Amino acid sequence: MPSLNDIRSTFLGYFEKNGHRVVESSPLVPRNDPTLMFTNSGMVQFKNLFTGVETRDYNRATTAQKCVRAGGKHNDLDNVGYTARHHTFFEMLGNFSFGDYFKTEAIPFAWELLTRDFDIPRDRLLVTVYHTDDEAAEIWKKVAGLSDDRIIRIPTSDNFWQMGPTGPCGPCTEIFFDHGDKIWGGPPGSAEEDGDRFIEIWNLVFMQNEQFEDGSMRALDMQSIDTGMGLERIGALLQGKHDNYDTDLMRSLIEASAHATSADPDGPHKVHHRVIADHLRSTSFLIADGVMPSNEGRGYVLRRIMRRAMRHTHMLGAQDPVMHKLVPALVRQMGTAYPELTRAQAMIEETLRSEETRFRQTLDRGLRLLEDELSGLPDGSDLPGEAAFKLYDTYGFPLDLTQDALREKGRGVDTAGFDAAMAEQKRMARAAWSGSGEAADATIWFELAEKHGATEFLGYDTEEAEGQVLALVVDGADAGEAGAGTKVSIVVNQSPFYAESGGQVGDTGSIRTETGLARVTDTKKVAGVFIHIAEVTEGQIQRGQGAQLAVDHARRGAIRANHSATHLLHEALRHALGDHVAQRGSLNAPDRLRFDFSHNHAVTAEELSAIEAEVNGYIRQNSTVETRIMTPDDARALGAQALFGEKYGDEVRVVSMGRQDGSGKGADKATYSLELCGGTHVGRTGEIGAFAILGDSASSAGVRRIEALTGQAALDHLREADRKLGEIAGILKAQSSEVVNRVRALADERKALANEVAQLKRQLAMGGGGASEAQEIGGLKFIGRQVEGVGGKELGALVDEMKAQLGSGVVLVLAEDGGKATVAAGVTPDLTGRISAVALVQTATAALGGKGGGGRPDRAQGGAPSLEAAETAFNDARKMIEESA
Repeated sequence: MPSLNDIRSTFLGYFEKNGHRVVESSPLVPRNDPTLMFTNSGMVQFKNLFTGVETRDYNRATTAQKCVRAGGKHNDLDNVGYTARHHTFFEMLGNFSFGDYFKTEAIPFAWELLTRDFDIPRDRLLVTVYHTDDEAAEIWKKVAGLSDDRIIRIPTSDNFWQMGPTGPCGPCTEIFFDHGDKIWGGPPGSAEEDGDRFIEIWNLVFMQNEQFEDGSMRALDMQSIDTGMGLERIGALLQGKHDNYDTDLMRSLIEASAHATSADPDGPHKVHHRVIADHLRSTSFLIADGVMPSNEGRGYVLRRIMRRAMRHTHMLGAQDPVMHKLVPALVRQMGTAYPELTRAQAMIEETLRSEETRFRQTLDRGLRLLEDELSGLPDGSDLPGEAAFKLYDTYGFPLDLTQDALREKGRGVDTAGFDAAMAEQKRMARAAWSGSGEAADATIWFELAEKHGATEFLGYDTEEAEGQVLALVVDGADAGEAGAGTKVSIVVNQSPFYAESGGQVGDTGSIRTETGLARVTDTKKVAGVFIHIAEVTEGQIQRGQGAQLAVDHARRGAIRANHSATHLLHEALRHALGDHVAQRGSLNAPDRLRFDFSHNHAVTAEELSAIEAEVNGYIRQNSTVETRIMTPDDARALGAQALFGEKYGDEVRVVSMGRQDGSGKGADKATYSLELCGGTHVGRTGEIGAFAILGDSASSAGVRRIEALTGQAALDHLREADRKLGEIAGILKAQSSEVVNRVRALADERKALANEVAQLKRQLAMGGGGASEAQEIGGLKFIGRQVEGVGGKELGALVDEMKAQLGSGVVLVLAEDGGKATVAAGVTPDLTGRISAVALVQTATAALGGKGGGGRPDRAQGGAPSLEAAETAFNDARKMIEESA
């Protein structure tokens, strides 16, 4: 009996031998179809090849594509576990032709593989074709020898595929297997077609037409083939089973669940094990492809799947987290075909364990509350919507879990009442938000958030992606289109652009649609909606269009480097200055970083040097920068630092970088930097390149600010500093290593010369007159002198020397130096009780047209506009001395 791994290999090998390129499965998060939440078929990664937008070096391909259907219009979640063939995760085997072969080759390929390589009895197969596709019917007759009654013509859309309302389309042919008359059901197209006797195993799409808005069609220039065969379905058939969950792969996961929960895999708990096995695959593959549990978008769907499985482990009686224990069994089964599972195994296990630990608290509380609500209701009645909303809003118990729990009790939920309660909560939140003092046009963003939900951020994994234009806002109002030259705010469903927050500036880049191009100059975020602030530079952008979004790569790289360096700087500051250091603000821009932190003193040059060296040491370490999702409490228990200005919800993104010797703080002593952060970061610390501190300054009371550069900017700064050092060395005619000592010697020499010059100026100002030039006023000696070339700093010493020569008396000096006038006065100690130097300065200053002046009773100084009225100033001073004598 072939295993599912064998069947997958046989399929891919068959088409490889027939000239097809074996192409790896694309990620579950589609990058080229913004209308899809998850990759749900094999053709998704080839969409642009079918439409002619893209070309590759092959025109035949075959894949085993991992698919998820658990959200949006493709949602099988509620049926999983209760039917034989519904899954959230499945593998789609497919072969594709991009303008190469068509029906005459595709149908024989399928028939040969099924009947020869898979050895399926020919008489158990029948096919359907679109009712007008005579060509396909004739090929089936010729290749397979099928009679008319085994070629069923279907006139409905079941056998006509369309990419959308317009664009490529074409008829299908489906291959069915007859399980025999012991199973109820009729052939496709009959009244009993919903039975399980005839099971579709393969669908071949003939992409041959292009449809237009008026309903008309024309033949495509490039006619192509797109096929899909579910591995689980063909596996069940080839293994002689009628239930996908009885295949070897699914059975191994079910038995792992049974072993972990000590519950019979085939008894009354059968459904629980099937749900757990299916959901284990979808959650593990989604996490491996970068989706993390959250309350929005893809992350919410992942969380919903995870929690549904976790509720079933709870119903099996498990007291501790179970899901993470099953990951090794999955990796053993599928890790060879999908190596990303093996690479991400540790992250998958940690995410499942952490989520289940948190969820069990919610689950226990929610189920108790649900039982309390049901106890007061008549038997069999639905749970009121208001009660379901209370469980959701107040206690965090999601509606889908409430519905799932009630399903097994034969009850439902009044969803209309739930929706009404939800709408009322939104109305109240909107009213409160609109009155919060935000900008006048901010209400429109709340309306868009309410209508479309939050923008899904893809920028952790990519800088380019496709999105769908949900809204255009011009001059604060919703607009259907924006033409060239128009400044517009663009909202898309998903975006690789980072919206300004947490100190990191918003991204710039471009948004291109079929009809226009817009240059994005900034990205903001309001109420979860990413606002791409842009100007249309070509054509026009229209609401509803698909769009190619591209972030400026070099700018994003520089921002990432600065942001990651900020984390290293924060930890280095704590090491150098103490644990009191905490972030008080930051800026992570493309050209520099700025970091404000709590500290009461200037950081010394030696400390800055040590900090810079420590950061560069961890950059050179080139360690991996890792991110994890956990609760704020778990993150803080691990030792993570919260960043200033961030608001944290039920879960946080923890960024860790740098490995040390185990001397770190918190539970994770081997990690150097561990912080809560939602920004973008480098993949390895070495990508920062280099780190250079520009300086330390005061930001506010008790807060210091460091500005720094990274990468090329840091190297350019250091290179310029080195150039200047070389220039100085050249001027000094010294080696660079000798510059500091030479400059210090020059500074000492300059100081000595300055003192000597000052002494000579004082001597010159004294003029040799000394006490001999003193006047006697009312019995007091007075010297009044006007000098030039003596600055304010030198006047004090000059006045003191003149006082010393007098022995007892009063001195007034009016000085002018470089166009600046200064007044200085001195009074010997024996006369300060009769006359004040301060009063004397103020009198002289007033006479010169100035005011003020201050100092001590024995020496004071002030300034004046000029010395034009010097004689008046001396006369007023003499009068004041005479009156005080």
